[in-house]
Amino acid sequence: MDPATMSVSSSSQETIAAVATAVAAGQGGIAVIRLSGPVAEAVGRSVVSVPGQQLWDSHRVLYGHVMDESGKERIDEVLLLVMKAPRSFTGEDVVEIHCHGGLIAVQRVLERVLSQPDVRRAMPGEFSQRAVLNGRLDLTQAEAISDLVAARSRRAAQLAMTGVDGGIQRRINSLRERLLDQLSELEARVDFEEDLPALDAVGLLDELQLVRRELEQLVDDANRGALLRQGLQVALVGRPNVGKSSLLNRLSRRERAIVTDLPGTTRDLLESEIVLEGVPITLLDTAGIRATKDALEQLGIDRSHQALAVADLVVLVFDLSQGWIAEDAALLAQIPNDVPRLVVGNKADVQPLSTSAPLDDDLEAITPDVTLSALTGQGEEALIEAVLKACGASEAQGLVVALNQRQQDLAADAAIALARGKEAAEQNLPWDFWTIDLRQAIRSLGEITGEEVTEAVLERIFSRFCIGK
Repeated sequence: MDPATMSVSSSSQETIAAVATAVAAGQGGIAVIRLSGPVAEAVGRSVVSVPGQQLWDSHRVLYGHVMDESGKERIDEVLLLVMKAPRSFTGEDVVEIHCHGGLIAVQRVLERVLSQPDVRRAMPGEFSQRAVLNGRLDLTQAEAISDLVAARSRRAAQLAMTGVDGGIQRRINSLRERLLDQLSELEARVDFEEDLPALDAVGLLDELQLVRRELEQLVDDANRGALLRQGLQVALVGRPNVGKSSLLNRLSRRERAIVTDLPGTTRDLLESEIVLEGVPITLLDTAGIRATKDALEQLGIDRSHQALAVADLVVLVFDLSQGWIAEDAALLAQIPNDVPRLVVGNKADVQPLSTSAPLDDDLEAITPDVTLSALTGQGEEALIEAVLKACGASEAQGLVVALNQRQQDLAADAAIALARGKEAAEQNLPWDFWTIDLRQAIRSLGEITGEEVTEAVLERIFSRFCIGK
């Protein structure tokens, strides 16, 4: 993107500062405070006392101390990194102060930086926004960095790195160039048709529809990529003591991310976040649903009903050793019709599969989708495969590029515009009618990469980033 085509606000002439790393009491050995702008180096020299004859050259690390305003008290022992424009993340002069982690030291160092003239606190995503405005990053690369930081699984991080490396930009630019080639052919006929050979309308239309189909594939892939970024909520339901918690504990031993047990008794809703085949999944271990007069148990059951309503998948667990009984059938009936479900027979190590047949004569026979033993692990792989397939997540494994929601919407807009262009061709409308929708498709693709985007749109995009990014 050519930054000259954009209205860069005067704020880009200011120096901004923020903590660029996560900060928490007692956590993290170091924290990084980032400055970007024309007085970044001057602020570094003013705030950090560097002993000896260390050179303030670009891309060198200096050692020193951050001093208080009086210059008598050492606030922290730090390392300082200078990166002069344009060889920096934002394309401006950048200084990073690496101080000790925690809360107090970081806050005091940041206060000293912000007390300097012509320095202000950075807005959310402002460092990345400046990188885009200065041509250091494509818009899709900046968004991919945000996805990389937020990744909850290795697979999601790999997908984000494709964007950071320019994979989305290259794919969209390639499609946009193909459309621009066809637009130039059409516009030439609009202005100079009598002087040029006849246009191959069929070939041109075929090319436009090939691009449309590629865009539609990108839109479909984006839906699967969202599963890797956002994850799934899977509710485990069943009668008390059928092995739901045992199943959760077994699955949580796999590529575990963050595990949170909500405080309270075993009647509470328990959550465990795990990663199955690259897909982040939040398992909701619900309280056993049954009729009860116990107020505390009823509270847990109410939470279980709420979990059913928001789940992407419900796994109904029943006890093979007891068979399928009326209470199991009643639970199955409570699962919302629009929510995918799996029926899982547990305790396969105790009784054979035949015990899944109903014990009550008036119940329909049921064959579980998966049989397993949460105790021994028998059937675990089959369960994982069934869960991913039921949610549509198994199709996400082969993804190379996945657009985010903003990019997906624009790609869909471009595909719709190309479909309208086909209708204009079928109605034998003049060439200039073809160009209307073709121009719209090109604009939509340009918005994805930032080729055609206003600063107001950029500010809205980067406002969703965290401060310091």
